Amino acid sequence: MELTLLPDGIYERVISDELGKVLDEASKKEQIWKETETVDSQEGARYLSDYAGRLIHCCLKEIADQDEEGSTALGKELHLVNDLIRLLSKRMESLGEGHTVSREDFLLTQLKRRQNTLKEIILERPLSGLSHSTLFTNSKKDVSLVTELQREIQSADRIDLLVSFIKYSGYVMIRPYLQEFTRRGGKLRVLTTTYMGATDPKAVAELATLPNTKVRISYNVKETRLHAKAYIFYRDSGFSSAYVGSSNLSHAAIADGLEWNMKITQQDMPLVMEKIHATFDTYWHSDEFQDFSEKDRPHLEDAIDAERGRGKEGTSALSYAFCIRPYPYQEQILDALQAEREIHHRTRNLVVAATGTGKTAIAAFDYARFAKSRDQETRLLFVAHREEILTQSLSAFRQVLQDPGFGELSVGSFKAKRADHLFISIQTFQRQRLWEKLDSHYYDMIIVDEFHHAAAPSYQKLLSYFKPRILLGLTATPERMDGKDILSYFDGHLAAEIRLSEAIERRLLVPFHYFGVEDPIDLSHVAWSKGQYETDELIHLYAKDHTAGIRANAILRALTRYTSDMRDVKGIGFCVGVQHAEFMAHFFTKAGIPSLALSGNTPDEQRRKAAADLASGRLTFLFVVDIFNEGVDIPAVNTVLFLRPTNSLTIFLQQLGRGLRLFEGKDCLTVLDFVAQANRKYDFASRLFALMGTRNLSIRREIQLGFPHAPKGCCIQLEKIAQQRILENINSQLKGPSYYLETIRELYGITGSVPTLAEFFKASGIDPHLFYNGRRTYTRLLMRAGLIEEREESLEEKVLMRAYPTLLSLDSPRWISYLKENLKAPQRPHTILDREYAAMLYHTLISKDLEALGIISPEALILSLGHWQPFIKELEAFLTMQENALSFLPQSPGVLYPCALEVYCHYTRNQIFAALGYEHPSSIREGVKFLTPEKSFAVTHPTDVFLVTLNKSDRDFSETTRYEDYSIDRMTFHWQSQSTTTPHSKTGQRYERLCREKEKAGYILLFVRENKKDAYGGTQSYTFLGRVSIERLLGSQPMTAILKLALPLSAGLLTETDASGVL
Repeated sequence: MELTLLPDGIYERVISDELGKVLDEASKKEQIWKETETVDSQEGARYLSDYAGRLIHCCLKEIADQDEEGSTALGKELHLVNDLIRLLSKRMESLGEGHTVSREDFLLTQLKRRQNTLKEIILERPLSGLSHSTLFTNSKKDVSLVTELQREIQSADRIDLLVSFIKYSGYVMIRPYLQEFTRRGGKLRVLTTTYMGATDPKAVAELATLPNTKVRISYNVKETRLHAKAYIFYRDSGFSSAYVGSSNLSHAAIADGLEWNMKITQQDMPLVMEKIHATFDTYWHSDEFQDFSEKDRPHLEDAIDAERGRGKEGTSALSYAFCIRPYPYQEQILDALQAEREIHHRTRNLVVAATGTGKTAIAAFDYARFAKSRDQETRLLFVAHREEILTQSLSAFRQVLQDPGFGELSVGSFKAKRADHLFISIQTFQRQRLWEKLDSHYYDMIIVDEFHHAAAPSYQKLLSYFKPRILLGLTATPERMDGKDILSYFDGHLAAEIRLSEAIERRLLVPFHYFGVEDPIDLSHVAWSKGQYETDELIHLYAKDHTAGIRANAILRALTRYTSDMRDVKGIGFCVGVQHAEFMAHFFTKAGIPSLALSGNTPDEQRRKAAADLASGRLTFLFVVDIFNEGVDIPAVNTVLFLRPTNSLTIFLQQLGRGLRLFEGKDCLTVLDFVAQANRKYDFASRLFALMGTRNLSIRREIQLGFPHAPKGCCIQLEKIAQQRILENINSQLKGPSYYLETIRELYGITGSVPTLAEFFKASGIDPHLFYNGRRTYTRLLMRAGLIEEREESLEEKVLMRAYPTLLSLDSPRWISYLKENLKAPQRPHTILDREYAAMLYHTLISKDLEALGIISPEALILSLGHWQPFIKELEAFLTMQENALSFLPQSPGVLYPCALEVYCHYTRNQIFAALGYEHPSSIREGVKFLTPEKSFAVTHPTDVFLVTLNKSDRDFSETTRYEDYSIDRMTFHWQSQSTTTPHSKTGQRYERLCREKEKAGYILLFVRENKKDAYGGTQSYTFLGRVSIERLLGSQPMTAILKLALPLSAGLLTETDASGVL
């Protein structure tokens, strides 16, 4: 092979020996630079089979080309293929015999059983075939798409249709074929929407009357955003096909429009077909869609009219589809609130959520849960400062509770007759002196909206007099401009915070386009105190020194690069101080960009006028200081400048939230964040994690790859210098002990006392996953800082040091409780549960160092823990920190034997099998294990353990195995066995028995993780999803099982395990 045959570029090409020699030789001569990769076995199977397949195809085509008559070529082709099959059969016993091909008419095209038929039935076949994918463009030379769909319908066993809208003109073209298909027992599922009011209600209504047909509709088109079009034809023969492209079900789209549609076949694109099937299933079970029947036709017609602008006054399509289920991100908040109260016994709870993300709905769902848990009436007081908020809140509560008579307003002209469910303004509360009329314990739940106002004097009587069972505070802006700390009302604790990424994906907020821009000012030498830069030094650099003009010019240039037209900009710039804001406003105005500076000292009337001027376009920018609430709540804002370096993630998100409000004509928020050469204690990683909405990804890898997992519709880009600075900053925090020594000494200097473990992490903002990397402990850090007496490194310290990264996933309350009790007073494990807990710890700590200590059993480990001082004190503090971080309520697995495992908690493979009484868990490598009482000291019933890794490949994106295992809905999970399992194998027969007899035949326990590695490079633990039963079994090598969960997936777990990423 000649090097000249390989153009420069990117490849995914298998390097043959011949190609390898050419590349190696060219590399030695420094003619080329090359990059190669070792892929994992899952990806290797795909690449190598494709490579071998191409070679085989080349050989067979050469045989065919050599025989123009074709008289002998087919026999030679068969001979070669049979030789290869025999070789594979010898190498792989599981392949079995009988795969050779001896007949020339080897292509089966149709099969039909004769019973109940009087004559031979010939099914119509698609002209485009069933084995090879192709593209339809509706050109004159193409097969007609509509006639091809008609043929596909005739031979399908099941059909799924996914279209944004359905026109009667398109439906009638395939109506007789769908009628015949459903009449003969074929099952039809249709998903559509009211998008743009384009659907014809008559077409939907007729479809819904067909036998064996189900139709589901999304009315909430602003959030569902379904623009996909797919026609999916399933065949039990394994020759399914799908048409995915631009054609909705209309005459123009399927008959004569210039539409592109890709036909995909199961035979040549099985992974894509699997993804199509999985994604449709996820959509089908999503709460975004509602079942449709003839009785719903008036609602559909009203919703269509509303979308077309012909709706009744005050109505919208959404008003016909209000869903009384919380969104997944809201449900996670509700679960966190429940954990706060039931695990941590904290009943004063603060929820932070950006304006427009449904804070009031969360409060309503929270009240509904609380009320449902009690036998007696649950009295409610809802307090806000404006009539509009109260009116909307009462409406939301009534819809959630499905009680149109719930609650009364007491504000303005509204006079409440009863006080039991009262929605009152703080002004009316003060005027009526409600505390003089009601007992302090009268209300079971008090909700205060816009809680950042609660530090004002008018709220003090409300908060000091009443003693509700639950106090719930809601706010978008926990940081007040006057510096008063509202967290003090909640024991310094924030209960929950809405992730912006999920609200954006739900279209409750606009997407952001975040640009990390090079800042010309070097801040690495600016004084750093109490976790932030000295304000006076920043103001000097930004507003007084010659550097101020340099930076301001750089900001203007960046605006020019990242905005299309300055006349359309409505921006806010967040500044360090008043002088900085005034300098920026003057500089911009002088440059022809009308701007104004605002601060906490600006009179209210002036602030309101400035906000109105910005919204109308008379001003382009407001440069603000410490104003996060009143005066800058301007939905029209479409550009945000981060001009003050803040190390507070709360302030960063609060400022970002100012620009994320929905507004007509606003597609996205442009965010310019100016990245300077920073103090190495400045935390870039946390803000990037917050923008991503997850910590399950390596932030360094995301930076290097250009943030491929940014939230839907969002963009995160870093300029080259900005990227280098952020990576250097992150890397400096990953390096040796000097960074942590400086931090601990600084904290000691501020407080005058040795910080506890929890204080260290809270005050410094250091990520425990970065600190506990298997090579350090907090106790040793204190020793090296000279804050406690230093001791020589011991084996006990080494054992714990290596175990901490694994223990960071520990979130089982019962196991934590057992460990804390035994650290204080070690007890010999007597019960089965105690033995399980002890074994879990032993197999977490097991190492050569543990053996060197003479500890070779779980019991010996537990009894020795009291002698591991002072390092055991750190473990106690660590366990308390993990306990305080619990944000969900685990459940019992409900098995008939003692089981230390709790549903929804996280465990490593060793911990799982140790808890199930298996003595050598480290010997288990496969993802399935069958346990019997003979193999375990704990299980008394046969138990199958399924360990599932959703992304089986180590690559960032892989189609190879993503769609083998996934959740279909909260109660259903799609699972595939090992590739060698058949219905006739011993394992397959056991699965068949479990399917028939359910738990009479034994238990199945399901554990799931997203990836093999976590965001920090360690082994990711599994989430225990509890008991499952097999509802249905399909296929062979592998077998596919539809599993029914005993307990529903939480909202967070549903999002993680959903194959399509839409739930």
